[in-house]
Amino acid sequence: MRSRLFWRRSAAVAGTYASAALGFGATVVALHVFSTETFGRYALVLAATALAQSLLDLTVEEALVKFGFRFVTREDWGRLRRLFAGAIAFKLVGGLLATGLLLAFAPAANSLLHKHGLTTPLLIGAFIPLAQCTENVGGVAIVLRGRYDVRAFFLFVSMALRLTAIAVAAPHGLSATIAAMVAAQVVATSAISVAGWIAYRRFPQQPAVPLGEDRRDILRFVAQSSVATGVLSLTAPLSLLVLGRVASTRQVAFFRAAMSPQQAFAVVSAPARLILLTEQTRDWERGTRDVVFAGIRRYTLGMAAAAAVILPPLLVFTPEVARLLFSAKNEGAVDATRIVIVAGALRMVYGWTKSFPVSIGRPALRIWTHGLELLVLVPLVGVFGAKWGATGAAAAVLVSSVAFCLYWTFLFLRIRREPAPAGASLEAALP
Repeated sequence: MRSRLFWRRSAAVAGTYASAALGFGATVVALHVFSTETFGRYALVLAATALAQSLLDLTVEEALVKFGFRFVTREDWGRLRRLFAGAIAFKLVGGLLATGLLLAFAPAANSLLHKHGLTTPLLIGAFIPLAQCTENVGGVAIVLRGRYDVRAFFLFVSMALRLTAIAVAAPHGLSATIAAMVAAQVVATSAISVAGWIAYRRFPQQPAVPLGEDRRDILRFVAQSSVATGVLSLTAPLSLLVLGRVASTRQVAFFRAAMSPQQAFAVVSAPARLILLTEQTRDWERGTRDVVFAGIRRYTLGMAAAAAVILPPLLVFTPEVARLLFSAKNEGAVDATRIVIVAGALRMVYGWTKSFPVSIGRPALRIWTHGLELLVLVPLVGVFGAKWGATGAAAAVLVSSVAFCLYWTFLFLRIRREPAPAGASLEAALP
């Protein structure tokens, strides 16, 4: 049993890191093939796509994890089936709405952002939300079987397809690249959907039954989780779009390049977060709260030690790394990259905050913490970005990250002090 668990965790780590390397490689390829101006437009198109998904694509996968484990623990297979059927319907509607919003926005994008060359790639990229909408539902079915290693493998497949699409299509222009990314997403979603269906069919199959008294809690969880994920997902695309409004396309390109280390730091903690989400949600449902808190302490100490080791050399050699990865034409991103490296290391240490609210059934905590981050970030990007371009926007990222981490420290200590029977009253007391 222990050897099987070790293998699954190791495979999850390997798959997640490999997928991250491929995702980062896709950004590097785009930076080298596109001109700085074209890469800036590429960043704006993807930011607009992400923004539409954040606003309209409901986050049901977190409720699927939380209540899916609850129903599996109860062996309530009829409600599990109803839960999945509702999740698929919600995701399809959200994907359609996001695609419609982007199709409506595309003709006005050039004038609204004071740029050119955005309309056609946006019209093509509008279909990314629809192509991607059910991907995570298949992933949750795999996670409910405890196979986060298989989920990590499909992350790798998705990133490999995206890298291939960019590498093949980038020499042919921005519109061709976005079209290839849409096609790659269709293939990736189809693959994990098939695997998720196979995993789901391994549960006992019973006719769907009404969710009953759980329905209200599930809808509340979905609503709070959707708002929380929306606020979180808004931060990066909004900061790019705000910077695009107050600064040049070149500065947008520099800022997008500088944000790459933050993605890399998120990837360092991604396998641990995937394991935490799966195992801690199950532990919390079983009532073993101390196991959950102990896991978070171990995670925080481990990531703090990793940050202490890797941060100094990264800051010293940032110019060399930037020239290697971003190419000489994007050297203007060096100062911004240094600042984002510090912010990324800090967020890596607090990476547990993504899974913890889901595991304990309090997604509203993410609304307030990421809401604070957004309220700090967006105005500062506008002010600092107008004055210092990409470097100013990176400084805004650092300030908002510090605010986010301080708030989560306060909330975690407050939750930790509460006795188990007081969970419900604590949820009402917290924002």
